[in-house]
Amino acid sequence: MQLYSFFNSSTSYRVHIALGLKGLAYETLPVNIRVGEHRAADYVANINPSATVPALVDDDFKLGQSLAILDYLDQKYPEPRLIPLEPLLRARVLEFAALISCDIHPVNNLRMLKYLESEFKATQQQKSAWYRLWIAEGMAGVERMLARSNAGPWCFGAQVTLADVCLVPQIVNALRMDCDLSSYPRSLVVYEHASKHPAFEAAQPQRQPDYVA
Repeated sequence: MQLYSFFNSSTSYRVHIALGLKGLAYETLPVNIRVGEHRAADYVANINPSATVPALVDDDFKLGQSLAILDYLDQKYPEPRLIPLEPLLRARVLEFAALISCDIHPVNNLRMLKYLESEFKATQQQKSAWYRLWIAEGMAGVERMLARSNAGPWCFGAQVTLADVCLVPQIVNALRMDCDLSSYPRSLVVYEHASKHPAFEAAQPQRQPDYVA
């Protein structure tokens, strides 16, 4: 199994966590999105037509988009299951994951920040203000969801789920961007708990082969 990823990509980070939780052996193949390697013709034609990271190769099956990859891994390698089978809990976990993956991440990823700079001449200060605005909007929703459902130590009780796999990389990115997360104590408790787990620790950006400080 191979994972095409970039060390600072939160979507790649999600898949690293899931692969570690499931104890699956894989090779990391770095794709430097800062210099446009994800747009290389060979990569787009033969690995990931969406021209993004991550991309998973499992034998002759190739798949992009982190949530699709995570669902695939859950179906083929179900232990531990990250997307619960019980309908109500499954719905809550997917609701939580969607808030992060659909509402927070897309407006704050590298592609968006570069566009703000190239097309609107946004300064670093303006880009940081943009990033922090959407972190605050999204994390407030995350915190309300945890207030409704969280029983600890993970987002939805005693078992790690897709919710935790999505939350931790988002918090790591927010901290990297100097966002003040003190208003989200429930989220930080989950983050601190997850950070001690070997699979989450091994998936950290600084532990990836393409890491650059």
